[in-house]
Amino acid sequence: MLLTTKHLSADIFGGVTAAVVALPLALAFGVQSGMGAIAGLYGAIAVGFFAALFGGTQTQISGPTGPLAVVASVIIAGEIAFFGSLDKAIGTIVATFVLAGVFQILLGVFKIGQYIRYIPYSVVSGFMSGIGSIIIIMQIFPFFGLVSPPSIVETISSLGNISGNINIEALLLASATIAIIYLFPKLSKKVPSTLIALLSLTILSTYMGLGVSMIGDIPSGFPEIHVDTILSLDWHNPMLIVIPAITLAALGSIDSLLTSVVADNITKTQHNSNKELIGQGIGNMVAGIIGGLPGAGATMRTVVNINAGGKTNLSGVIHAMVLVIILFGAGAYARLIPLPILAGILITVGLGIIDYKGLKHLKEVPRADAVIMIIVLLLTIFVDLLQAVGIGMVLASILFMKHMGDIGEHKSVSKTLKEFHEAFPPSSEERESYSAIEDQVYIQHFNGPIFFGFTAHFKQMMQELPEVSVVIFRMYNVPSIDQSGMYVLEDAIHELNSRDITVFITGITEQPRRMLENIKVIPVLVPINHIFPDLTAALQMLKEHQNNFKATNNKKNMHKILWNE
Repeated sequence: MLLTTKHLSADIFGGVTAAVVALPLALAFGVQSGMGAIAGLYGAIAVGFFAALFGGTQTQISGPTGPLAVVASVIIAGEIAFFGSLDKAIGTIVATFVLAGVFQILLGVFKIGQYIRYIPYSVVSGFMSGIGSIIIIMQIFPFFGLVSPPSIVETISSLGNISGNINIEALLLASATIAIIYLFPKLSKKVPSTLIALLSLTILSTYMGLGVSMIGDIPSGFPEIHVDTILSLDWHNPMLIVIPAITLAALGSIDSLLTSVVADNITKTQHNSNKELIGQGIGNMVAGIIGGLPGAGATMRTVVNINAGGKTNLSGVIHAMVLVIILFGAGAYARLIPLPILAGILITVGLGIIDYKGLKHLKEVPRADAVIMIIVLLLTIFVDLLQAVGIGMVLASILFMKHMGDIGEHKSVSKTLKEFHEAFPPSSEERESYSAIEDQVYIQHFNGPIFFGFTAHFKQMMQELPEVSVVIFRMYNVPSIDQSGMYVLEDAIHELNSRDITVFITGITEQPRRMLENIKVIPVLVPINHIFPDLTAALQMLKEHQNNFKATNNKKNMHKILWNE
């Protein structure tokens, strides 16, 4: 995307404001990840700059986010546990982040971004609430001035150890951080409350010499390039890198595109999903190469940018450049930031991610949606984020297909012609003209796609078919048919023909007809002259054979007559 100076002043103000909001979050996510505050800042700069430059959402601000930070911290902790130290694991970690960016670029190139709309709300809701819960749980120990256990389960099981080891000064700092973040906007919204809490409480802590843990030394200047580290990796176990990279790419893509939708709703514009994924992928590749955290479109920072006047992708570039200036000039001061302050900031981030609307309406939404949401939430917290989304999608798909199958069952009408005329009475004269065939014709009306969720019900209907000479499949309301549907129709028609029951098809649409022609159901099992535009045309042909119906009581003879028509 080309940069423009048309909205220069608005973009400068939006970008600077977004950078001010991004700084404390980047530092906090970096500390939470285990790679240090500087990794969060590097990630915010790289992803923020390149996603804005090459992405498809004009006002989006990108950088480390809560969901990505949680996944990254899990990956980093796992690699450190496997290799023994961060220094030994750094090559694998960097390779994972870079490969995640490559996967995102591929998702964009192959135009997968548009399918974000098919993720059910129940899955997104459960996932986001799970992410928010993880962030909060992992900050409980730092909130009290203690070192957090490495996993959620260990953290929860160790909660009883907190009471006798509380650092009161840390507790007060973290509590004050949360209070300022929520209360300061009531006084003024011109300056981000997160930055006010970070600066004011850091100054206070330094001045009073409080006994709390701090971020510590932050490197300044240009970051180290890790290309050689990646090239020298021993790929003896590629799944250690590939699977986590897929997780990051999938989650980063979902996170970014959801933020793009939010930006569209506010600005009344339309983002380019696939271009956005390419931009995010490039940003994450660069972030990984310089030792930064992966990132995604950040909803809060994007909204801040828009509200502050940001109009184009230039605002995202400016946001990154402001962070570069901070990187070169504020490292000596950033090392003084107390960890309890970052814990307080992250707790508010976690609280903001939780979907309270979805939780509030658990009793009101369909039970299946509520169950999926709870399952995804619990799996996100206690098992694995990608597995949570995958299982949630599978469950939602199964339930959706069952629902569609149930609709097909309820709307599919099976009647003999006599029953059909009783339900939709013709004139007495017209009905008299059909008298010889009313008990010999069975009408199967389909309503909706014929797919594998409907096939079991269809087989049952065919088994319950009464003794007739002709079966008419009314298919004008069948928009599509899948492989299972094709084969179940083929089997049914073959079985009917073997029983000397003639099959007519009426109103068949283009896709179902093409599918049945591809596997030779038409014209081998159902000849072309048994395909009719509507039910009236099919019944008219049968009416012309009334004398044949009267003259023979043998279905086999009638079948031959109709086939030779």
